[in-house]
Amino acid sequence: MAALHFEFVSPESVLFSGDVDQVDLPGAEGDLGILPGHAPMVTALRPGIVTIFRDSRRDPVVVIGGFAEVGPTGLTVLADRAVARGDFDMATLAAEIKDAEEDVADSRDDHARDKLARHLDQLKSLQAALAQ
Repeated sequence: MAALHFEFVSPESVLFSGDVDQVDLPGAEGDLGILPGHAPMVTALRPGIVTIFRDSRRDPVVVIGGFAEVGPTGLTVLADRAVARGDFDMATLAAEIKDAEEDVADSRDDHARDKLARHLDQLKSLQAALAQ
């Protein structure tokens, strides 16, 4: 199988740069599997798990938002925040969920409350996925 060049960066560092077999992404509109030769596209990422497939291994990384771009040179993920699954702190996520619940309850603007509620749902979905 041809390789897919993958660049995975966050504001803190370059998390990965190299060739992979496949990358699964938590796209804003649904999950995506990116293989070599994928059509060009750009998508927002929701909180979830990016899975990197290479050398018969699966490396899960938790992301909290960002963007992904597939182009002629491969896939680039710009994560707002990313942490290896094994290093992810569930207590931090629980605190973020609590804060988001308070933000939803305190919001007086319908549009803002809807946006906050969507983010809260995404965080809860991530929590459920990580609990498995």
